[in-house]
Amino acid sequence: MNRPGVLLDTGPLVALLSAADANHDRARRAFAACAPPLRTCEAVIAEACFLMRKVHASGPAEVLALGARGVYEIGFSLAQHWREVEALLRKYASRPVSLADASLIRLATIHQDARVLTFDSDFSIYRWDRNRKFDVL
Repeated sequence: MNRPGVLLDTGPLVALLSAADANHDRARRAFAACAPPLRTCEAVIAEACFLMRKVHASGPAEVLALGARGVYEIGFSLAQHWREVEALLRKYASRPVSLADASLIRLATIHQDARVLTFDSDFSIYRWDRNRKFDVL
């Protein structure tokens, strides 16, 4: 089992909550292997709520309920990292980088932890703390 603090991206969170998702079983195994709380950002939670609303009406509430139960925590406030996240969005502008991706890259630097639970292959390209690779779970 991984120690607490694994970074959490949108895809695994949505897959965990949606039994119809093609990655549901994969997400269940991944969450079982990670000690809570996972670290994430508000942009990931916003994306997950938006996507879960398409699954069913109570989907967004289910996303928030996981946070309330301690499955994940919000690891930083974007308001304190505008410039750094903006720089990451510019750096990876040629990739399909989202605010959530850039926020997770920044979160890795803040917490000095490269472990990320994601289904996004771009995390094999992204670098945190200038040139450090992510450990994709």
